[in-house]
Amino acid sequence: MKTQLLDLMEQRRTIYALGENVSQTPDEISSVIEGAVKQSPTSFNNQSIRAAVLFGKNSDKVWDIVEKRLESEVPNADAYKKTQEKIASFRAGFGTVLYFIDTSVIAQNEKDFALYADNFRVWAEQGLGGAQQSVWTALAENGIGASLQHYNPLIDVEIRNAFNIPENWELRAQMPFGSIEAVAGDKDFMSDDDRFLVIK
Repeated sequence: MKTQLLDLMEQRRTIYALGENVSQTPDEISSVIEGAVKQSPTSFNNQSIRAAVLFGKNSDKVWDIVEKRLESEVPNADAYKKTQEKIASFRAGFGTVLYFIDTSVIAQNEKDFALYADNFRVWAEQGLGGAQQSVWTALAENGIGASLQHYNPLIDVEIRNAFNIPENWELRAQMPFGSIEAVAGDKDFMSDDDRFLVIK
């Protein structure tokens, strides 16, 4: 069996120590991200996944919004300082991908295929997960580190206003990316016997 894809998936790790020392241009990175999203499957090929790729000051603005918004959520000044340090690590990267689900597509599917109406939201989330995995792996293949963050819905309104995001795009995740300034640690796995069934 060929294992090239598995080898690439092993390179995809959560990288928190990000930097701006990438060799690729924003256009090259955007092209890879767009291609990975486009080639990722969605239910009924409804193509419900949306993404915004931000660089430079626009990427920084995402994390400025997160930092400011979280100030009112943390219990005390010490906790907020730790939060600021974490956010600074995301801001230190080269860019950020914002992931969305197009709710108008979901609503139309629910109307057109009433028999499956209760499933389209779940299927959209599955499609989003596949797209995120594809982007993350494609970035890793090019030596670019990333992590996946979830500060929605706390920041939804501010993000929509800051970047003129359509009302029907629902924010689901944020992916800061950049050069790998420190590699991820070893990854532990649970027992295969507890995780898989192989029925012949």
